[in-house]
Amino acid sequence: MPVNANDTQLVIITGMSGAGKTVAVQSFEDLGFFCVDNLPPALLPKFLELMKDSSNNIQNVALVMDLRGREFFDALFDSLDRLGKEEWLQEHILFLDAEDQALVSRYKETRRSHPLAKEGLPLEGIRRERKMLDELRGRSQTIIDTTSLKPKELRERIIEKYRQKEQQVFSIQMVSFGFKYGVPIDADLMFDVRFLPNPHYVEHMRPLTGLNTEVSSYVFKWTDTQKFLEKLKDLLHFMLPQYKREGKSQLVVAVGCTGGQHRSVALAEHLSEYFSTDFVTHVTHRDIDKRKGL
Repeated sequence: MPVNANDTQLVIITGMSGAGKTVAVQSFEDLGFFCVDNLPPALLPKFLELMKDSSNNIQNVALVMDLRGREFFDALFDSLDRLGKEEWLQEHILFLDAEDQALVSRYKETRRSHPLAKEGLPLEGIRRERKMLDELRGRSQTIIDTTSLKPKELRERIIEKYRQKEQQVFSIQMVSFGFKYGVPIDADLMFDVRFLPNPHYVEHMRPLTGLNTEVSSYVFKWTDTQKFLEKLKDLLHFMLPQYKREGKSQLVVAVGCTGGQHRSVALAEHLSEYFSTDFVTHVTHRDIDKRKGL
């Protein structure tokens, strides 16, 4: 059963080698697109059949097509003609370009050879590729010249153009954990709250967690907790917009106590709710069930 008309968006990312297709596809991944790197054009019709199948729930797709699959390149134009006949599909070609001098400089920096000049000079491959892609460039709906763009700036342009209305790209993942089980290796920021009064030593609270109202009330009633939260919120109010502006798609903020059951859980929950008014937030309690005896 085909998807509803105009529900599915297909973006074909193509252009000059070294112009930023890797950054582009990563940007589309951050936007929630289903991404395929270097799909041979000959396989595009089969891929369209998979997209039509509503059971796959594929709504937004970004495909990278470049001259790494040049043996299939002639098939691309036939596939593009077919795309124009699919009424259920919004098709868009994004072409990334850059001046020859910039591309040569990038190849020298990475010490990679051009795919069309394995044994020759990069400039020879660049000129050959530019000639081959000339017609495709003319069929593109969007052309971005990355000559003077930093990767962050290219990402910002793509996100601004292709994100859906009200779509939030930057998100905060609050993680509670216990130091006794090791620190989270994927944390961007980490805060140790083991200096706060510990509900573990209140016998009837010991089997409970920071999700329990009695436990969280106990954690937050202390002056040290209030002062800590005040300073931490002030710090995060300054830092979070900086990370967002820098181009980060997700920030992992870890809060740790001894066992990851009481204090860190209560604080992570509180911070997640507090910052949810300005950012997309998620909360994970890594060690909440790793109590002794379980």
